[in-house]
Amino acid sequence: MPKIPLNSRQNIIELTREQLVDWLTERNIATYRAEQILKWIYLRQADRFDRMTDLSKDIRAMLTHHFVIGRLEAEKIETSRDGSRKYLFKLSDGKRIESVLIPERDHYTLCVSSQVGCAQGCLFCLTASGGFERNLSRAEIVAQVRDIKNELDDDPGQLRNIVFMGMGEPLANYRNLISALDTITDNDAGLRFATRRITVSTAGLVTRFAALGRDTKVNLAISLNATDDDTRSRLMPINRKYSIDALLAACRQYPLPAGRRITFEYILIKGINDSQADARRLAKLLQPIRCKINLIPFNRHEGCEFERPSESDIQAFYKILFDKNYTVIIRRSKGQDISAACGQLRARSLTQSA
Repeated sequence: MPKIPLNSRQNIIELTREQLVDWLTERNIATYRAEQILKWIYLRQADRFDRMTDLSKDIRAMLTHHFVIGRLEAEKIETSRDGSRKYLFKLSDGKRIESVLIPERDHYTLCVSSQVGCAQGCLFCLTASGGFERNLSRAEIVAQVRDIKNELDDDPGQLRNIVFMGMGEPLANYRNLISALDTITDNDAGLRFATRRITVSTAGLVTRFAALGRDTKVNLAISLNATDDDTRSRLMPINRKYSIDALLAACRQYPLPAGRRITFEYILIKGINDSQADARRLAKLLQPIRCKINLIPFNRHEGCEFERPSESDIQAFYKILFDKNYTVIIRRSKGQDISAACGQLRARSLTQSA
């Protein structure tokens, strides 16, 4: 475990529980204090160490000397008529990411980012058009959840679901992703989210699947979006490295917890992947896999050549899958009156500051 440098004002959220225990041990402070400190940070949402009244004044002073309890800077928040909220967070180095709070029937789902930009280059994705800048740190991932949960102070328990479907490819930032998930799912002194309420979405970095299934029990979602390699390679360059066959083989071997299913996300794009023949191929491809399917009509954004299919084509695609006994859901985009496409709010901010 790396040593924590002396006399640093480090964001304590960057520390794992084990690192905090090591830091305390080096200073002859009882290790049970780590759980007390973490409960103040994640459960009681403390912003200052002097609030931690079950710690001695000396310990509080020492923590204040070495650490800060960091928050993200919400540079802009857009609220939709449907209750969706899009957050533009400015990071300490001036870079920006987005998180989206989505209202469901009786709870909220939070869509979080894992990278600044994205290197995957998917043609339908606005985030990809801006290129990749860097991975988010462990603290920058955790803070999206911690800070927005704190904002829902009227009913924080209503934030139930987390999806890693924001900016970036989560499995390309694997170490920080897993470290953040450890805190987000920690029932003793973390944010106490159930693993079954968390979904990690990937474009298909199949070499990380085995590790993900070993290191955490969160849900897996695959951004598929095509039923043949030519089309998928055009839409998603990662398919040139990991073909549909390789991707589905990794899915068949994935260690699904009992009662869970892999989610396949399929963005319907007019004239590209929305035919009834595509639907039939999709039904055949996924037959051996315990799964459900999310159909997502394309959310058009400026500068993209693709278009949304007609409603009749969407329904025809859905019916073929439904008739084959798949659990299939049409995901309607929310926040259409705000910067709805992922990366749109960040893109506007970059244009304005250029």
